[in-house]
Amino acid sequence: MSDTKQSKYSEAGVDIDKGNAFVHGIKDIVKSTHQRGVLNDIGGFSSLFAIDTDKYKQPVLVTSTDGVGTKLDIAKRCGKHDTIGIDLVAMCVNDIIVGGAKPLCFLDYYSVGKLELDVATEVVKGIAEGCIQSKCSLVGGETAEMPGLYKAGDYDLAGFVVGIGDRDELIDGTDIRVGNKIIGLKSSGLHSNGFSLVRKICFTDHDLSVDDHIESLGSTLGEELLKPTRIYVQSVLAVLKHYKINGIVHNTGGGFIDNIPRILPAGCKAEIDCRSWQPPPIFTFLAEKGSVPREEMYRTFNMGIGMLLAVDDDIVEDVIHRFHAHGEEAFVIGEITPLKGDDEQVDLQFQDI
Repeated sequence: MSDTKQSKYSEAGVDIDKGNAFVHGIKDIVKSTHQRGVLNDIGGFSSLFAIDTDKYKQPVLVTSTDGVGTKLDIAKRCGKHDTIGIDLVAMCVNDIIVGGAKPLCFLDYYSVGKLELDVATEVVKGIAEGCIQSKCSLVGGETAEMPGLYKAGDYDLAGFVVGIGDRDELIDGTDIRVGNKIIGLKSSGLHSNGFSLVRKICFTDHDLSVDDHIESLGSTLGEELLKPTRIYVQSVLAVLKHYKINGIVHNTGGGFIDNIPRILPAGCKAEIDCRSWQPPPIFTFLAEKGSVPREEMYRTFNMGIGMLLAVDDDIVEDVIHRFHAHGEEAFVIGEITPLKGDDEQVDLQFQDI
């Protein structure tokens, strides 16, 4: 008989029993998000979702995937993990709503060095809350325990959403015309972009703590930085039931400069009057602390505007009123004008920040 020591997976740092316990423990959380169309519970090898063929004449599946970037570090510093999942869902579903698609189902990928059940459960609670806000079913996911690849307490998240829309009703920006007004929807703060710069300014350059109370913010730094990304799905879908929207922009990484041109047709440019709204205090705080140039602020951050919508001039006030009725702060922030010569596609008329 060989005297060679037998090795087990758990000795390498992967606990299968704990992983199974995690899946069992979150089943009720996941099930709370299920909408009509979900055909099975989590735990299988794949997820099943039935399409309502009576509702869609020419159904088109719309997909997106995203993460929350280094905002994860803020959750770790704060020891608070129950909202980062909202960010994850928001970054995905906000990307498909710009096409007029309705989110159907969501899957997450959670990777960690050593699975901590309490932390992982809090993360899933946030994902479930994001799915409930967007009326999207959490139908499955993957939890990967990878010892040696992550430092203690670190984890990563990715999300995947599938939505649906009718081919004739999808929005791609081709209907945008000169004279359209641009409506801005207020953000809840930083959302989930620019946190590498945020962390450099706050923690590397100024040695601040998430527990520091910042008078201009009216909260601790951590409370402000962890504000969840606003989910615009239900308000946008409600408006689309009554009004034609010619183009929608999710104002994420790249800010106004890089995101708006993604939907502009040839011959059009967007003039944005940055004096038409007041950016939340966090942006002034970061600009001053980091001596960040104004143009860099508007290219890195959303500056208080999470969504932009191009609409015909004759319905702009009605659309704004409808958004207000659904709890959004909405206002005209610009218009579509002719693109001439060497003009940039986005013309920002700045205010001091």
